Formats: sequence, structure tokens, C-alpha cells
Amino acid sequence: MLNAGKAVKVSIYLSEGSTHHGVPTYSSILDFLFYRGVSGATVLKGVAGFGADHHMHSASIVDISDHLPLKIEFIESREKVDELLGKLEELAGTGMIELQETTVAKPAQLSNQEKTAPAVPASHLKMEGKAKLMRIYIGESDRWKDKPLYKALVEAMRANDIAGVTVYRGILGYGAHSRAHNNKPLSLSRDASIMLSVVDTEEKLQAFMPLVEQMVEEGLVVLSDVDIIKYSHRALEIDPLQTATRTGTASA
Repeated sequence: MLNAGKAVKVSIYLSEGSTHHGVPTYSSILDFLFYRGVSGATVLKGVAGFGADHHMHSASIVDISDHLPLKIEFIESREKVDELLGKLEELAGTGMIELQETTVAKPAQLSNQEKTAPAVPASHLKMEGKAKLMRIYIGESDRWKDKPLYKALVEAMRANDIAGVTVYRGILGYGAHSRAHNNKPLSLSRDASIMLSVVDTEEKLQAFMPLVEQMVEEGLVVLSDVDIIKYSHRALEIDPLQTATRTGTASA
């Protein structure tokens, strides 16, 4: 919760078309800030500008309109900004990050219905040998903050550097209420079972658990011991937008 007093305003300048692991960069940054408990953030879209590549971009030119400048702004305490800065630099890629000392005269107030997600420490992935398997069983119709719960959980895991997650949709089953669920078109129950399967270190999954407990109001979460036999991934293709575009901006 942001308090009145000294704080830091963070401005992140991006190109609209830039991506991070196949996802729009601004969306990845917003997810990261949201699930790390930042008080609030805003995305602003420019109508014209140029950056480090010295190419002029304008909304009137259709073929390069996806290169327009974007700015993400948020205000947080110096301690919180220092905690997040390393990951933000990674996410921003070729974009620019500006820090400006500021003073919060009056912090925003939460409504009675809103809850603040706890911050979960992030760390770089390194798994060898022993690890933990987390399975989360929920219903397809379960929601969290006006979006499907399974989607919100995936976004939260990505924002907290969980190694990876797979979502499975059940074709038949029942839960705590003993109601059968299936995916037949004429079935009375359309609340199919959803299982999320995650493998990561015990330390990271235990650190992530408070957020899971907050988000999963009704469901089942289990942890099992596993052995990592092999963990590898394909090399990511270079995003031409990130290599071709060097984005900057004039002062706000």
C-alpha cells in the first residue's frame, strides 16, 4: 500500500509492437506489476514520435502504426522500485526506463471490495534434481477479478517467474459438491474441471502459495515431490521489432 511521503515515479518507454516471449511487452510489464502488488499503473499511447533509431512514427502512417511509442507509468516507494527494477529492465528490452523522485500528497484509497495481492519474491530459474509438482484443481466458471481464474493464475505465475504451467480441461469428473461435470453439449452442468500443473523449486512454489490461497477460494491445491530428469527449451526466435526498433521519447 502506497503511503503519503517520498516516492519514485517510474516511466517505461516502449514501442507498441514490441513483444516479450510472444506477448506484447506492455502487457507482460502490467502483469508483472499487478501480481507484485504495485499500487497502480497506467499505459499511455503516443500519436507520434521517434526514438533511438531516429525513425519518425505517426498514427497517420498505417503501415508503421504499430511502432508508436507507449509509456507505462507507476508510482511506488524507493524500496519497492529497487526490488522490481532488475526484472523491469529485462522486460523493457530495448526500451527506456526513467526514475523521478516525487512526493505523494494523498495516496489512492481502496474500496471495501478490493484486496491487495501479496508480493511474491522473484528469482531466476535454476532447477536440478529434486523439485515440487503443484496441481491446482478448480472449475472452469471460477473467476478472479472479472477474469477466468485459470487465466489469472497463469498470468500470476508468469509475473512471478514460475518456470511454466500447463492448463488441462477435464472431460468428466465431480468435486466437493458431488455434482458430475462433463463437456457434452446438452449437459446441464457446463462447469468443466480445470487442472493447472506446475513444476518448480519448492522455495518458489512455497513463496507463491499465499497468492494461490488468496485467488483459489474453492478448489484443491496439492504438492508432490518430483525428480527433474531433463529440463530444456527451444531457443527463442529473435523478434524483428525488438531488434529493428530502438525506442525513446521526448519528455512527458
